[in-house]
Amino acid sequence: MPLREKMLIAGIRRAAARGIRSVGTGIGDDCAVLRVPREHEALVTTDFSLEGVHFRREWHPADSVGHRCLARGLSDIAAMGGVPLAAFLSLALPPDLPQKWVDEFIAGLLKLAKRYSVPLAGGDTAQSPYGILADIVVLGSTPDGKAVLRSGARPGDLIYVTGTLGSSVATLNRLRDGEKLRPKLHPKHFYPEPRIAVGKFLRDKKLVSAMIDISDGLSTDLGHICEESKTGAVVYADALPIADGLGDDGLQLALHGGEEYELLFTAPPNRRIPKQIAGVPITRIGEIVHSRQMKLVTPDGERTILKPAGWEHFT
Repeated sequence: MPLREKMLIAGIRRAAARGIRSVGTGIGDDCAVLRVPREHEALVTTDFSLEGVHFRREWHPADSVGHRCLARGLSDIAAMGGVPLAAFLSLALPPDLPQKWVDEFIAGLLKLAKRYSVPLAGGDTAQSPYGILADIVVLGSTPDGKAVLRSGARPGDLIYVTGTLGSSVATLNRLRDGEKLRPKLHPKHFYPEPRIAVGKFLRDKKLVSAMIDISDGLSTDLGHICEESKTGAVVYADALPIADGLGDDGLQLALHGGEEYELLFTAPPNRRIPKQIAGVPITRIGEIVHSRQMKLVTPDGERTILKPAGWEHFT
């Protein structure tokens, strides 16, 4: 059973206070008091992590759930070219949950937070009648008017993606098939890396016209850029950086598998995009076009309609 609420909050507060810089007044008052750098705008994002939807206790160790919970929010900040400033965590916990699980969840979250100097500045706790619900809010910032939006892509822009694609959802499929996997051997799924440094570099160097993180699958998230930018796209199948070892399913997993937290971005053709940024490989995979459709060019040159087929709630 989790500790009583006051003791639980006190424990989280002690853990959150260790090793992370303060940005004002955090846990302990009705609101946190935070500072946004001068001549910067605030970025705010929120993401649920729901037991049975985003994780399962029998598959994901508690520290992985905590890491993934924060990584979801940090990845959104990265996709805007921002720098994270603080995080807020709301937890609803069932009464039969061991306190050890809570401690390991917080440890996993704070370990990632410490790497990015992101203080846990507040949140809420409640008793859940069913399963675990964790809601992360991350506050970040960008210089005034410099946030990278989904709506900036223009016909002729080139499409790029960071890292490799497909391995996270492949790991998830193996878990669904009943395999017992060692989390540290599958970090892309259990401990995804938000691409904060990549997003900031692209924004600082004015290289990028639109950007999004691949949390719902490349086809779905590229569709969001096309929708907001009122454009279409052409993606070349043989250019996709498909992760090793995925076999015949590799293309479909790379196109439609989510849980990647890589960055998908567009850039004008006259911008020189490095092959690596902060040690992360960058791959050109296609281009933005006038047509409002997305198309996939197969290795033999055939063009087919690319339909968004990644993750979508309520379907």
